[in-house]
Amino acid sequence: MGALRKITVNVPSDVLDAATRITGKGVTATVVEGLAELRRREMRSALRGLKGRVRFQLDLEETRR
Repeated sequence: MGALRKITVNVPSDVLDAATRITGKGVTATVVEGLAELRRREMRSALRGLKGRVRFQLDLEETRR
């Protein structure tokens, strides 16, 4: 994790309550987890953009040894 930044955000309390209940974590950890998920989503989207453009070969027998 890099440098920390202090922020102030206004979020609907019902959304925050639901998110903290789902994660089982505090507010800060829930917000960090949500932001990390947005980053992962963008990376998955970028990978999907490569679909059909990257040749991939796998020798199943070789990987099982």
